[in-house]
Amino acid sequence: MAEGQTSGVTYQKVGKEYFEQRQLQRHAGLFALWMMGVGAVVAGEYSGWNIGLAQGGFGGMLLATLIIGFMYICLCCSIGEMSAALPHTGGAYSFARTAMGPWGGFTTGLAENIEFVLAPAANMFFMSLYLAAIFGTPPSALPLWWIGGYAIMLLLSLRGLELSMRVVIYVTVAAIAVLLFFFVVAIPHVDFARYALNIGIDASGAAVKLEGGNGMWFPFGLTGVMLALPFGVYMFLAVEQLPLTAEESKNPTRDMPRALVLSILTLIALALGVLFFSASIPQGAHAMGSSGEPLLDGFRTIFGDSWAKLLASVAVLGLAASFFAGSFASGRNIYSLSRAGYLPTRLSVTAERTKTPNMALATGAAMALFMLLVVWYLGGSGNIAFMGGFLVSMIVFAGMVSYILQSIAFLRLRSRFAGITRPFVSPLGKVGAYATILICIVTLAYQFFDPLYRWAAIAAAAWYLIGLAYFAFYRRHRLVLSPEEQFAVEAR
Repeated sequence: MAEGQTSGVTYQKVGKEYFEQRQLQRHAGLFALWMMGVGAVVAGEYSGWNIGLAQGGFGGMLLATLIIGFMYICLCCSIGEMSAALPHTGGAYSFARTAMGPWGGFTTGLAENIEFVLAPAANMFFMSLYLAAIFGTPPSALPLWWIGGYAIMLLLSLRGLELSMRVVIYVTVAAIAVLLFFFVVAIPHVDFARYALNIGIDASGAAVKLEGGNGMWFPFGLTGVMLALPFGVYMFLAVEQLPLTAEESKNPTRDMPRALVLSILTLIALALGVLFFSASIPQGAHAMGSSGEPLLDGFRTIFGDSWAKLLASVAVLGLAASFFAGSFASGRNIYSLSRAGYLPTRLSVTAERTKTPNMALATGAAMALFMLLVVWYLGGSGNIAFMGGFLVSMIVFAGMVSYILQSIAFLRLRSRFAGITRPFVSPLGKVGAYATILICIVTLAYQFFDPLYRWAAIAAAAWYLIGLAYFAFYRRHRLVLSPEEQFAVEAR
């Protein structure tokens, strides 16, 4: 097999049959992409975010959400510009590969891989808590819910990604409707000062419940705001997966930037609504800060336990939407890295009839299940809140690394490849990219200030280093000139 050497990597020459076995179908329009963007994230409004209330109180979590929401607007504008200019299914890896070479491409793609493998795993974990509460199954049975969920996802993928995407769209619309319904029925029960401000701090610095409420907005001060940042991230994390569907989009250069902006604006509105109404009804911020299923607890407060279970069965749709959308994103990420040779190439082979990357999807599912079981048996089985926070912290670490590298790629593309056609230009420009990098660095730093979740960031970093070593000593000599690689080589 003939090979070519460039930039410290080796490219294998492959025949046309290689890419014929790795084709995708175009079928997604603007509305589908918009709902896919929201669907990938909407589970973050259902569970996981609320741990930030215990870290920073209501005011701390609110400010953290606003800071992170601004960061995601900046990020989505930058990604929107790059995705329109480089409409390949590689997404973040594709942008960084063009701007920073093979090493930059893989380091970015690997960070996104960790994020997209773990994000649906966390969604599956939170969904299993809702399902266990609805059906009364014991905590020891949660792993069975995980296995069942991933089995359903893989069976759905066998029918083709077009059908899978349609299911995600329907489920996402229903998930948004459930949140809006919650906002409306919560209005008569709102007592902001009494419930949202019911977190205080004792002499030892620990959080305590203030029975009458009317506490401080920022009981933990600026430190609380910073510690809440990772949980603010979880309310928006994974919206950046949209460019991975570029080769399935009918008109990616036009629709991808629009869908990204629409998605993040929709998510900011939902995030602020769920934060305000969840904290401002009876039980309040203190109880929500340790809840495994905050939306279900909110429905319990309003309707009682029996009706809440019925409503929660509908609320599971939100978690299911993000689980399916995230799992498919994980598969696309593995598919694009595999097609280019950064991962074993057999993982990118698509089904002959449906053109679905089933091997990539199955690999992502296996990795996610493995990590869920590892965290479960290392301590999650005895502390549900800890397991949820641990998973969120690992995801946030990988996400922040990915965002920093994508922002650097944006800056380098602006300066070194000014001649590339840009159908969409970020209105925030370089300032937005620098703002993203700054906020990401602060969020990363404060992950290591929290002794409870510090080890989660270290675990994600270890995974990252193992992946980099795999590329350095083995895969960099087995790359393939996929569309992303070909474009990057020609651009240089």
